[in-house]
Amino acid sequence: MSKASELRTKTADELTTMLLDLRKEQFNLRFQRATGQQESFSRIHVVRREIARVKTVMTERHRSAGKA
Repeated sequence: MSKASELRTKTADELTTMLLDLRKEQFNLRFQRATGQQESFSRIHVVRREIARVKTVMTERHRSAGKA
């Protein structure tokens, strides 16, 4: 699990790649849950929080670039 402070040190491309990977993982976890193959239900919540953190950092950067 990444902290927001760790995410702020990454470049925009790294954040975009990370977001894409997390969304793919989220899709796979939802698919596993639907087919009854999922073992760890808590991983869905962890991935959702990670996606929210990445999007928050991206939004912060976008807003600070708009003010400058």
